[in-house]
Amino acid sequence: MVISENALKWIMRLYPPLLFQRIWVAGFDKGFRGVKVRVFKSILNKNYNGSIFGGTIFAAADPFYPVLFDRVLNTPGRSLRIWSKSSKIDFLKPALSSLWFNIKLSDADIDLAIQMLNTTGKYEQCFPVDIYNKNNEVCVSMMNEVYIRDLNFTPAAT
Repeated sequence: MVISENALKWIMRLYPPLLFQRIWVAGFDKGFRGVKVRVFKSILNKNYNGSIFGGTIFAAADPFYPVLFDRVLNTPGRSLRIWSKSSKIDFLKPALSSLWFNIKLSDADIDLAIQMLNTTGKYEQCFPVDIYNKNNEVCVSMMNEVYIRDLNFTPAAT
């Protein structure tokens, strides 16, 4: 489906699992090469010690690498299955303020994914996500493993 960066930003802003946790997509980069995300601290996502719930932080970072790859790699005639296969999250300091992070896909990331999909039919790669507080201190560091399967792949006959 063809959708603009601005339209997807609004769809994700209003998507209830993100909206009610106060996860706000600030915007997608041109060509879906990156995304800027904010997590606003509120009564809806604050835990008993006054910091943002770890689950909210995880939910904020989890979907965006798969979304970016989906928008960049899905072309007519290609059927892909893309998801976050696994994640490792390290909470380094309490999230006592609103948070933000940016993620980017490099040309090398995209080229490697295309190469692997064309030769093996699948691609798996871990990507870092650092999440910052209002003082630009890293509060959370996460590794998100993306899995992509080309559903139309058939190995070349030798």
